Amino acid sequence: MESANSLCPGTECKGGVLAHLERLEAQMNRSNRKSEEPTVREKESSLRTKIRELQQQRDRLRVEVKQWRARVKESSAKEDSSKTTLSEQEVLEKQWRNLKAILQAYRFTGLSGKLTNRRVCVYISTAFEGNLLDSYFVDLAIEKPLRIHHHSIPAFIPLEKIATAYLQTDVQRLLFSLSEYLNAYVGRKYQADQLESDFCAFLTGPLQRSALCNLLSFTYKVEHGTQAFSFSARLLYEDLTAALPTGVTVTRPA
Repeated sequence: MESANSLCPGTECKGGVLAHLERLEAQMNRSNRKSEEPTVREKESSLRTKIRELQQQRDRLRVEVKQWRARVKESSAKEDSSKTTLSEQEVLEKQWRNLKAILQAYRFTGLSGKLTNRRVCVYISTAFEGNLLDSYFVDLAIEKPLRIHHHSIPAFIPLEKIATAYLQTDVQRLLFSLSEYLNAYVGRKYQADQLESDFCAFLTGPLQRSALCNLLSFTYKVEHGTQAFSFSARLLYEDLTAALPTGVTVTRPA
């Protein structure tokens, strides 16, 4: 007992043991921290590697998504182009069928024609009072937009105006309108020609006419017994689709 007390006398021994234990604990903590440091560094390195792999995977996915979008866009463009081409083809076929139907339905009204895959040549025959007169043609190109390729319509017939109004929307009305103008024109021309040939004995001067034959002027004589009287006549056709005059003026020269 004395030896024990001599080894740890009073509070001194107690304080020495506690201090020793604290030192041992501190050493142990330092040792644990040192042993843990390599493990932490290994984990950090592993995490950084994993992050790099995920970033690379993200970049690859971005590239793949971009390529996929480009392919989808290209495919959609080709599909739209195909639909547009098909739609235009359907329009052309519809125009062709429409023109064919018009020619079949109205072949007895002065309209006839010749159809090919891309053209239709429409012939417009004219007549006046049962007399067959001149024939004209309009060659249509069946394309988008529909257009007049060639024609024999006289320059003074308002073809351009009529085509602007009806060519793309109502071909039937275009042809009927042209037929109306042409029949009226040849009717006026026919009457003027007949006046010159059949009544030349009554004319005292040349018959004057405009290109459209919508204005005629002439002088003629009327005999009454032994006397002859001269008159001047002026015929006006204000309606270019009519074969009869809208105004007649007769005067007697002084």
